[in-house]
Amino acid sequence: MVEVREMKEHVTETKSIEHTETGVLNSATSHAVQGNNDRSDSIVVDSVESGVSAGGNTADPAVTSAVSAGIDSLLRLDLLPRLRKDVQVRYEGSIDKQGFNADWDWWLYKEGKEWVIFDVDGPGCVYNLVQHRYPDSEEPTFFFYFDGEEEPRFQIRHAEFGQKAPFLAPLADQYMGPDDNGRGPIRVVRSFVPMPFARSCRITTDIRLKGAAKGDGGWGHVIYHTYASAQGISTFTGQEDYSELLQQWEHVGDDPKPQVEGQTVTLEQLHLPAGQAVTVLKQCEPGSIVSMTARWHEDSTVEIPRSLLHDIWIVAHWDEHEQPDVACPLGAFFGNELGYNRIGILSHGQREDGQWYQYLPMPYWSGAHIQLDNRGSEDVDFAQWEIVYTAANEQLYPQHDTGYFRTSAYYPLQARQGQDSIIGRITGRGHLVAGQVTAFARTPGIISCEGDVRVYIDGNATPQVESDGSESWVNYGWGFPTPPEMNPATAYDGLPDNPWSMVRLCSGDCYPFRQELIFGIESGEYNNQYLRHSGILLYYGQDENGMVLTDELDIGNKASEGIHDYRREGSRGYCTLESSYEGAADDLRIADTGHETEGWSQFVMSISPDNDGVRLRRRSDQMIGRQRALVYVDGQQVQERSWYVADRNPYKRWLDDEFEIPVRYTAGKEQLTIRLEYVQEGETRTWNEYYYWMYSLL
Repeated sequence: MVEVREMKEHVTETKSIEHTETGVLNSATSHAVQGNNDRSDSIVVDSVESGVSAGGNTADPAVTSAVSAGIDSLLRLDLLPRLRKDVQVRYEGSIDKQGFNADWDWWLYKEGKEWVIFDVDGPGCVYNLVQHRYPDSEEPTFFFYFDGEEEPRFQIRHAEFGQKAPFLAPLADQYMGPDDNGRGPIRVVRSFVPMPFARSCRITTDIRLKGAAKGDGGWGHVIYHTYASAQGISTFTGQEDYSELLQQWEHVGDDPKPQVEGQTVTLEQLHLPAGQAVTVLKQCEPGSIVSMTARWHEDSTVEIPRSLLHDIWIVAHWDEHEQPDVACPLGAFFGNELGYNRIGILSHGQREDGQWYQYLPMPYWSGAHIQLDNRGSEDVDFAQWEIVYTAANEQLYPQHDTGYFRTSAYYPLQARQGQDSIIGRITGRGHLVAGQVTAFARTPGIISCEGDVRVYIDGNATPQVESDGSESWVNYGWGFPTPPEMNPATAYDGLPDNPWSMVRLCSGDCYPFRQELIFGIESGEYNNQYLRHSGILLYYGQDENGMVLTDELDIGNKASEGIHDYRREGSRGYCTLESSYEGAADDLRIADTGHETEGWSQFVMSISPDNDGVRLRRRSDQMIGRQRALVYVDGQQVQERSWYVADRNPYKRWLDDEFEIPVRYTAGKEQLTIRLEYVQEGETRTWNEYYYWMYSLL
């Protein structure tokens, strides 16, 4: 038995640290160590403090509304647990339409002298823009149009990223890839400057972004949110005050959250016996974990053995859940599975002084139980393990509107032949806030970065988020040739190109889901390479679903059309298409019959009267882009947006896209009459529809 030191609390004979009347701390169960032989090795507690401040600016205890779009959504990391309502994440970028690796042509259409690369109708917010370009290529200028403007509100040249306000470092910057025997260098410009819009957004360039050869450079993407309504949205002007956000991003390694009053438990010389789990915190009242930090050795120059990043697991149960909410190796928990170099982003990582940190908030409403599980064959000692927690603020984290901090089931290192590696599969309702993917190729030095990330949300057959190569998901380019690389939102470690491990924080551009989120990544250009992947997803979630399927309409099926009173005017007739969806299943051929109209179509769909809005999903043929329709609900036009898809794919022609109808059009109703009126845009001549799914939001 090792002694448990009595500090500011009375220690009972059972070796538990009980609450006093001041309720400062309870840092261990009556069995501090739980092993197969049920013996109780204790933890040396060197300090217990109350009233500890954590973070930067003071939190506003009166926060009761969900996170707003724009600067606050990045600045207030303490609000990350709050569930997102009426928010969806989307991607627009240079994906090879044939499913291979020609990811370097990025444009939607040409208008006048400019090339349109992004075109969205309705309220939303751009959170991430990336573009790859050879420095000796012709330099593009990006123009930003908002809310139907005919003249750009803002413009920036490729070389100005990181230098022209508000696109200032580190919110926006540049990465220069290596020369690579004359193949490079490549300049990657990226921005995390939030750009909200109330009605629409269009981004154009003055030259066509094409090609992969020297003198070209056409890779790029935009990740953005769409909102069901424009309430509370103020369109980007370029004159917003970004000073507080810039200051936060300039201090990676410090807790980025607003300041709170909390309690700290510091465990010195923490002993972890082989094959056993040690409790490091046991709480039996509401609260929230503010931070967890660890030091492997008192000498900051001594690196943690890389094996411990996999052998030591953190396991956390919130509110006495039977299954752990958090269960993963320390390397995944702290953002670096490989541990070759010290990397860190705003939310988690390793500081230059050697301290590991995890700052994502973790609320609970009846208790918390956190253990360290030594799954290795040797005893391990940590110089220090520290947890800061605070009493729960019901206004900040109302339980019905807040997700638990959770990890997906850890994806152990493995290869899947000819298929995407599914790093995480999450069910329920919530939003992804961070992810980590590690890859090993069979041969040292081989380029292993070509696989696209593909994220499927709520059963959509079309990926909602993608990437033109693995490294583009973390906003780098030209593979992973120069580790370690870091910016406040993304980082990667490894050896040049193989192996590599990338981590990304999705704070402003989190990935909301109401039923399911599946995160996959290719092995090579089209799953034609042997790669072993591992990884984890960090998210906030609740177990129950946030939407339910309430009706389906199969166009071309006469019985289904009759049941739903399907009518149309301006018909161009029925047609049958056999094609595939882009993405992981792009070799799966699907045949379906649908209808085209140059006028309107109308049908009745059943919904739940207890809905909080509805989501209408359509299967369509995306051979021709810029399909647009006005949407009417029971004779009332939806004012927030038109149904508009600017992109196209003439090869993998099936597309699942969605239209969210706000609750003000649907409250208390059991059915809706939907009318879709075609609007001609660009080269389109019809609105096509093959299948509709109606989901009631809960």
